[in-house]
Amino acid sequence: MHPQDLSIHDYTYDLPEDRIARQPLAERDASRLLVHRNGHIEDHRFQELPGLIPPGALLVLNETRVVRARIHFRRATGAGLECMVLAPEDGRPMETALLDKGCTRWWCMMGNAKRWKGEELTATVDGTALNATRTAQRNGEHLIEFGYDPALPFVEVLKRVGTVPLPPYMRREAMPSDITRYNTVFATQDGSIAAPTASLHFTEALLAQARHQGIHTTSLTLHVGAGTFLPVKADHMADHVMHTEQVSIPLAALLELREHLGRGAIIPVGTTALRTLESIHWHGAALLCGRGSATMQVGQWEPYGRDGEGPTAAQSLDAVIAQVEHAGGPLTGHTALLIAPGYQFRFADGLITNFHQPQSTLLLLVAAFVGPTWRDMYGHALKHGYRFLSYGDASLLLRPSG
Repeated sequence: MHPQDLSIHDYTYDLPEDRIARQPLAERDASRLLVHRNGHIEDHRFQELPGLIPPGALLVLNETRVVRARIHFRRATGAGLECMVLAPEDGRPMETALLDKGCTRWWCMMGNAKRWKGEELTATVDGTALNATRTAQRNGEHLIEFGYDPALPFVEVLKRVGTVPLPPYMRREAMPSDITRYNTVFATQDGSIAAPTASLHFTEALLAQARHQGIHTTSLTLHVGAGTFLPVKADHMADHVMHTEQVSIPLAALLELREHLGRGAIIPVGTTALRTLESIHWHGAALLCGRGSATMQVGQWEPYGRDGEGPTAAQSLDAVIAQVEHAGGPLTGHTALLIAPGYQFRFADGLITNFHQPQSTLLLLVAAFVGPTWRDMYGHALKHGYRFLSYGDASLLLRPSG
């Protein structure tokens, strides 16, 4: 079956409210870890991860950092409006646009937008002021021009005025502790409005232990967007528009990936890292057939409906490496890749991930990775008290090649 023909209603399960983790555990690596290997399920703790990963494996980390992108504005009437900052107007890299001083334009989502007539909004916290004016609208999003102290970069203003954009299903306001706990210990690149949640379980000590045991790590960046929160509303995937997210992959990560390809297990930490890895293949495939561009632009249905096998993972990766070495700098661009049952994985031998919402594209990805036994895995997790979603427990999924 082509993924376009899939019904999202076939990828659901009953998730009780009390199984949604609304607070993190006291210790990051104290979470539980379900291991799925060759159709078998084992229960472990996340601290045990280094001993459960194949020797010599490469862990691929997403080093994006969540910015305080939720802003509570006031209208002149005193009524409140909530703004979620999404992406810069001109498609620039998030890290660059966040350094704008004095004025910047971003596409945003607005709560209670029908009440807003377009007048200037203001938000002031401890003496730091931020003004917002709408300049355009599209597909339910608003292009907002922000004005603020010209001595400050936009990211600093967000730190002072904004709050952590927790997922709606947590049903609570962000607390100061979320600034740390809703970010990974290795986050360095500002730009996400949602955390790469599988990575939240790692501590510096656990990473050091893994490296001591011969496990390698490399890093790339996918800035997680608001689309990760959105349920699939279409009955069939052909009618669902996948969200697009910015990526950046340094040459060092591409070379590490090439070194391990076919020699050791490659295990992305989180669905975001996995989507980025697999997008590298499709960018390379485009380069090899003469339709690639200087930046990555991977569409939702890129892998599907192709005639023939296409290039191998090694061939596509070599093409990407050659391009990046020639151009200098990292590989940057965007991906809207949808991974659903029927997808053939090129790079990922394993996956570390949390437990995802029913009828979500993330659950489709898990189903593509492990096959129909995803139901057994989720049923086991529900029966045995696992915590679900962003602050919940984790799973280690190993394919036979791992």
